[in-house]
Amino acid sequence: MKHIFIVDDDIHIGNMLEEVLQREGYKVSRAYSGTEALLVLSTQTPDLILLDLMLPGLNGEEVLPKIQGIPVIILSARSETDHKVQLLLDGACDYITKPFDAEILRSKINSLMKKRDDMKRYFSNSSAVSHDEENTLSTNPFMDAVVKNIEKHLDDSTFEAKVLADSLNMSLPTLYRKIKQYSDLSILELTRNIRLKKAAELLASQQYSVQEVAEMVGFNDTATFRKRFTEQYGVTPSQYGIPA
Repeated sequence: MKHIFIVDDDIHIGNMLEEVLQREGYKVSRAYSGTEALLVLSTQTPDLILLDLMLPGLNGEEVLPKIQGIPVIILSARSETDHKVQLLLDGACDYITKPFDAEILRSKINSLMKKRDDMKRYFSNSSAVSHDEENTLSTNPFMDAVVKNIEKHLDDSTFEAKVLADSLNMSLPTLYRKIKQYSDLSILELTRNIRLKKAAELLASQQYSVQEVAEMVGFNDTATFRKRFTEQYGVTPSQYGIPA
């Protein structure tokens, strides 16, 4: 059961959201201040956070940078475009202006949860992905840009996250948060999975040896490549159809 964490000191809004989300089948927990939210997050890892900005104690803008790897939807009465843009750049995945339609928010939450699951499957153990999963990548401009940047450096074993962050004009912490939010993977895991997915495609083409493929996707050590590929796909590169 997916877990949604509501951080809002408005009891009436919180009660309404809790009722709507529980009807949708989500587990719901709540906090009423920024300080309480961080205490809860020190022991729990929800799948999504609905974060109000005007909170007692630490406000939402102070809490947001402290949240690692969990999607955050901002709920706020502030409607200035510059403010919205800055919070999205700081790692929020959406910004909903109060007052809001509960059904629209419910729809956004369901869509976000589905896209995150699809993105995780896209980079999971199977090299075959559905048409919907392909669409998920193509309709997520941020992740599409991340993947394309990593693919440009596929054969560079020294490629680092800092290079990726610089190419996307964002700080390394923000890049980490956004990748974790959208894919539930670290930058290292994502890069490795993209390398291995490309390796599977090359092996399936039956045009290259295992050693050639390893070098083409940035592995200097063929033994390490064999180990990682086998862990990911459950078969060795040779068993995938190519002679070593």
